[in-house]
Amino acid sequence: MSDPFYASSCQHAQSLPSHLGAGNGPCCGPQAFGHAGRRGFLRMGLGGFASLSLPGLFRLQSALASDGQKSPREKTAIIMVWKPGGCSHIDTYDPKPDATSEYRGPFSTIATKVPGLQFTELLPRQAAIADKFTVLRSMRQTAPGHPAGSMQMLSGDPDTRDKPKPKYPDWMTVTNFLRSQQEARTNPLPRYVGINPPLEYNGPAYLGDMYSPFTVMGDPNAPNFSVPNIGLSDASEVQRLDRRSGLRQKLDTLTRAFDRQGELGALDQFEQQAISLLTSPATKEAFDLTKEDDRTRDRYGRNAWGQQLLMARRLVEAGVEVLTTSLSGQLCGRVGNWDDHAVNHHVFDALRFRAAAYDQAVTALIEDIYERGLDKRVLVVVTGEFGRTPKIEYSPSTGEGNASAPAGTIQPGRDHWPRAFSNVWAGGGIRTGQVIGATDKRGEDPIERTCSAGDFLATIYHHLGIDASTTFIKDFNGRPTPIVDHGKPIPELIG
Repeated sequence: MSDPFYASSCQHAQSLPSHLGAGNGPCCGPQAFGHAGRRGFLRMGLGGFASLSLPGLFRLQSALASDGQKSPREKTAIIMVWKPGGCSHIDTYDPKPDATSEYRGPFSTIATKVPGLQFTELLPRQAAIADKFTVLRSMRQTAPGHPAGSMQMLSGDPDTRDKPKPKYPDWMTVTNFLRSQQEARTNPLPRYVGINPPLEYNGPAYLGDMYSPFTVMGDPNAPNFSVPNIGLSDASEVQRLDRRSGLRQKLDTLTRAFDRQGELGALDQFEQQAISLLTSPATKEAFDLTKEDDRTRDRYGRNAWGQQLLMARRLVEAGVEVLTTSLSGQLCGRVGNWDDHAVNHHVFDALRFRAAAYDQAVTALIEDIYERGLDKRVLVVVTGEFGRTPKIEYSPSTGEGNASAPAGTIQPGRDHWPRAFSNVWAGGGIRTGQVIGATDKRGEDPIERTCSAGDFLATIYHHLGIDASTTFIKDFNGRPTPIVDHGKPIPELIG
């Protein structure tokens, strides 16, 4: 029977990006040393001697960190709630009740707990706790497509052209990479977890897949939901892991002569982290939503989005440092995202369709962060890649389904709009109850405190203790590349 925890050593080494040791010759034997010497051997040989694929991943995260980098020591954390496809700012956080009907939409405005701040009627729960978060209404980027827009927001790539894969690593993997240079992580949980994460238009780029998230897929509200490869309870499986680990340690004695700086001893700690992930009851418990009382689960909403955000809170509370989750799928409507063109959805029916689950889940997460004393350490960011056109457009539906009329039916929609949109920030020690920026009377462009994708990223990095203006990582060609080459932290969002 095949063992899911093992990988071919040669395949493992060959899969590494060139700046991490791949492409320097055969992955096994003396010829692997080449001119790289001892460090080159460690970079390439450890993949060959390691048996467990997860320990191999953790080792690479430690051993292959760029020379001279210092990672942040404060264990701040971030939960990013991503709305793929882009949410209409006018119909949620930035209503324009005085605009003409071709712009304003059908929703009435409601007061919030912050004097003078109004949302639309779709967000009554968030309106009631608006003093616990800040709304940024003047977000702007320059890419009109989903791929390029997502890459601008998540990696800072200024290119406006859509590409099949990212040129630069996203902020999540950059954070994972930099923090992996710290002393060995004692928490058995992964540093970076994605719960149905946004993976389509972002990724690690030249950092390599070893810095990608531990990914949890599926509906956490489903009765049969489980997270594979954590908290093994089968005693025979645990014993097999222990035997394999012992074998690896014997094989490692072959390389100790090359380990004059004790790197292998340090890397052993990462194997223990990986084994803990697979065997620790505490790890399994962190992902187990049945440990929450029914009232808490009800508070978030007994649906996929509510339980995703509840799991997110559980995981950051247990020590996960980067958590991403996408609000997508069936709760969005027929096409499974927020891309509310008329051909996809009746935009206003779609917003109504998803509003209750969205409003409840986000409200519960923000309230919970404060009630559990996580608000200084944990920053919550709710955003998408752009907004939707202020002017309503009409086109025939391409198919019937949730929030969409039968094919051929003319229905309203809103198209892509990167020129102005809103996002929500909570926790992180920031001053809440604020409104940052403003858009014009139609919601077409910012007229106050315009913020760019670079500003967005610099603000996130600042919370994580990373100075985006001075931090560089080597790309595929070994060139030092800034993690963000434009933008500054938004002062109002600095705790």
